[in-house]
Amino acid sequence: MRLLVQCLDTGRFLVPSVECGAAYVSSLREAGGGVISDVEHAVQLVHDYSDFDQHLQIVDLDRLGTVSDY
Repeated sequence: MRLLVQCLDTGRFLVPSVECGAAYVSSLREAGGGVISDVEHAVQLVHDYSDFDQHLQIVDLDRLGTVSDY
C-alpha cells in the first residue's frame, strides 16, 4: 500500500518529516519521500498534524488508474 494524505482545501500533501514531525508540500515530487505504507500511520498523521477545520483525504496511490479508482 502506498498512501498520501492530501488537503482538499489547498491540494497540498501532508507528509512525515524528520525535522518537525510532519510538513505540507505542494508537489508530488516533494511528497514522494512521504509515502506512507500503512493506514493507521496515515490516520495518526491526520490526527496529530491537521487543524480541526481542514478537509483531508487519504489517497491510495495503488488504486489510481485501476477499476477501483476514485
